[in-house]
Amino acid sequence: MASAMASFPTALFLREAEVRRGLELMFDAQAEIARAILPILAAARLGRAHQRALYFIGRQPDLTVGALLRRLGVTKQALNRVLSELTARGLVEVRTGRDDRRQRLLRLTDDGKALEAELFEAMRARMASAYAQAGQHAVGGFWTVLEGLA
Repeated sequence: MASAMASFPTALFLREAEVRRGLELMFDAQAEIARAILPILAAARLGRAHQRALYFIGRQPDLTVGALLRRLGVTKQALNRVLSELTARGLVEVRTGRDDRRQRLLRLTDDGKALEAELFEAMRARMASAYAQAGQHAVGGFWTVLEGLA
C-alpha cells in the first residue's frame, strides 16, 4: 500500500487508467481487510458472509431480516443459510416483531457480540493505520468517494 501513497492521481482523474488504478486499490484494500479477519473466521469455522451479517446486526440491534437482505444484496436462500448457522451456534437470536408478528428481528447474543468485536478490532487496526498514514483531509475525501459509490 505504501507505493499507492507515492503515486497521486493526475488532474485527469476520470481517465481510464486512473479509474482502473482506483478499482485495483479498492480490490487490494478489500483483500487486505479480508486477510486481517481470516484467522478469526477460520477458528470460528465461519465465512465472510457470516462476518458481514454479524457486523450489520451488531450495528443495528433488532434489524429486520428484510433490511439485512437489502443491505447485503444477497438472496433470501443465501441469507437464510447464514442466519440458520449463526442462530444454531448461539451467535444471533431471532425475535418476533412487537407490532408485526411476521417480522423477524435480529440481535447478537453475548457470544455474537464478542466475536463481532474481535472481528471489528482486526479490521479497525488496519483502517486506523491507513487513516493515520493518509491524514484527516484524505480520509474525508475517501469517505466522500465511498459515499458517492454507495
